[in-house]
Amino acid sequence: MTATALIVVAAGSGTRLGRGVPKAFATVAGAPVLEHALRGLAGVDARIVVVAPAGGEAEARAIAARAGVEADVVAGGATRADSVAAGLEAAEGAEHVLVHDAARALAPRALVERVLAALRAGAGAVVPVLPVVDTIRAAEGEALGAIVDRAALRAMQTPQGFEAALLRRAYAAAGEGRAASTDDAQLVQALGEPVVAVPGDELAFKITTPADADRAAMLLGPATRVGIGVDVHAFGGDGPLRVAGLEWEGQGLAGHSDGDVVCHAIVDALLGAAGLGDIGGLVGVDDPQHAGARGETFVRLAVERLAEHGWRPQSVSVQVLGVRPRIGARRDEAQAVLAAMVGAPVSVSGTTTDGLGALGRGEGLQAIATALVARA
Repeated sequence: MTATALIVVAAGSGTRLGRGVPKAFATVAGAPVLEHALRGLAGVDARIVVVAPAGGEAEARAIAARAGVEADVVAGGATRADSVAAGLEAAEGAEHVLVHDAARALAPRALVERVLAALRAGAGAVVPVLPVVDTIRAAEGEALGAIVDRAALRAMQTPQGFEAALLRRAYAAAGEGRAASTDDAQLVQALGEPVVAVPGDELAFKITTPADADRAAMLLGPATRVGIGVDVHAFGGDGPLRVAGLEWEGQGLAGHSDGDVVCHAIVDALLGAAGLGDIGGLVGVDDPQHAGARGETFVRLAVERLAEHGWRPQSVSVQVLGVRPRIGARRDEAQAVLAAMVGAPVSVSGTTTDGLGALGRGEGLQAIATALVARA
């Protein structure tokens, strides 16, 4: 058994965040807060125990699986201390335990390793801290008192590390009084035991308010991404010619579905921008249920897939290469139809290859799409 257990406390209600779901399950930058926290812990030499909101254990397991982390999941309690106690019970047998708030979802692995290093060097309790940079005043109600010397103050973070036996003893000694504690090191200090400080990290801030969530989203990655999709089909299909969601005169395009190169290129551009693969992974290129299916079907499925992963289309631009059909004759109509599918503006243009190659000889049609997507 791994000598260290890392308890991820994720059972809070998240009332101040105002998302209507437990904070750990709230989506920030395209993924739940808990998923971001677990991704940051991947590779740490510790057994992961996630303490989830009661009734949310299955969702927490699914999130851990998406994050690529093996985790034991247990239900939390009415208070943070109750949730930590549940995690401690699940971590039976560990020599060291780290207690980490899932709300500190951007805490870097280097911070975790600093805490672990101090434990392995012999410390019984370890806390990451940061200097306080704001001017701090004492207060009584609405009245402001004297300025407190910030040089003597430190802001505490997680993960906090402990000898497992020491933390269990601290919880047992605190009894019912542990409910008032918001910090595990405080309970250890109440025993008269020393607590070692290690440098914290600015990224380990706690996501509590909407402003915190906005800050996290900005730091987690670009708010927008770009993807490119390309599709080519030869003429020779049995069905009507469908391009850009419209029917045109002339022989259709060959393909398992309707061969709509514009719609298919848009699908690949959308999925590629969000890092979600391509049209083959979305529907299967030879799936019998999609034989002859219209391109609109695939576009709408792609938009749904983006939404599931916290993305939404912002705009799409498509260029069609070929002798026919003449896109300019029905450009406005095509753009309106495609925009309705995508849920965002779509521009369409057409060009030829001046007679060069298979496209120039009128043997087929190609579309190149560029999609801009944004975090939902």
